This record gives sequence, structure tokens and C-alpha cells, in this order.
Amino acid sequence: MALGTATIPNELRFDAGRICLDLLSTAHPAERLDAVEPLRTWIGGAGLVPPGTPLGHADASWLVGFRELRGDIGQLVRSWEPADARPYEHALGRLNEAARAAPPVPCAVRGEDGTLVRGLVQAPGCAGLLAVVARDAVELLTDPVARAAVRECEGDNCPLVYLDTSRGRRRRWCSSEVCGNRERVARHRRRAALAQT
Repeated sequence: MALGTATIPNELRFDAGRICLDLLSTAHPAERLDAVEPLRTWIGGAGLVPPGTPLGHADASWLVGFRELRGDIGQLVRSWEPADARPYEHALGRLNEAARAAPPVPCAVRGEDGTLVRGLVQAPGCAGLLAVVARDAVELLTDPVARAAVRECEGDNCPLVYLDTSRGRRRRWCSSEVCGNRERVARHRRRAALAQT
């Protein structure tokens, strides 16, 4: 599933490098999954379903499921060595349970121009979509190379985590345009203030 690199409406972000980490970004700086429509937008933007897949059957229970999975992933990604194993083990159990569901089954269908495009055998259910995200988290957490590349943003008050795939593994911010730009502006202001004294 392809990950986008741009911000889409409602300020949802898809630049963390993994679907499960993109889900974490929906809670910062404010709750982004505050209604079903932003969740539908996130599901499409994350590539969990082919473009144009109707998700009209999504309801408030989907919000609960995605937010709970987000909390579990956050617990596991940020707790490399948990001080209290109980919450960690609880989150791990819930992640593994979510990963067990059957994901949406893809198929090839003819697009409007006659070329083959990805479709789904049937309308996706919440459990199947959660399974895709949970399996992505399982892959991340169990791959030592990928897990070693997980970083937390160095921006002030930014808790976002991302997969650092940059050359030399020197990426410092969740987004160069957001937190990186804020840091550069702050550095410039500090230099300007020092120059005036």
C-alpha cells in the first residue's frame, strides 16, 4: 500500500513512513479523528482502500476501534523497555488480536479508461482495516532494522514518531516544513537577539 507524502485536507499527515505511525499522528496537535468523515478520509489517504472505495457504512464504532488501536500502537512504539509491563502486555495483546482479522481482499478490476486498477472483493469492514494497520505495527515492532529507525521528533512539544529513512539516518523532525521550519525560525531569532546585545 502506497503511502502519500503530502498533507491532505483536515491536516491529516502521511509522512511518518509507516501506516501505523501515520495513525499516531492523528492525535497531535489535536484529535483529528473526531468524527467519522475524517476517519474515512484518513483510511483513503493512508491507502488502506483503493481510491473511490465507498465507506458509507463506517460509523462511530469505527472511530472507537481506530482510536483504541492508535493508543495501543503508541504504547508499544514509545515503550521500548516498559517500566510497568502490564499496560505494555495489554497493548501487545490487543494489537495481536486486531492483527488476526482478515484484511480486505484485493482484486484487479477495469478502471474507467480500461486499465487494470486495484479494487476490493467486497466492502471493507472495520476489523479488516484495523488488521491492516495492526499488521503494519507488528512488522515494524518485530523488524530490528525498522525499529531501530523509529525516531521521536525533536521539535518543541512534538510527540510524533516517524521512520527515519534519510541518508545517514540524520532526520530530526517529523516534518521539515513544520517542526524543522519552527526550529530554524527559533534559531534565527536567537541569533538575531544575540547580535543585538
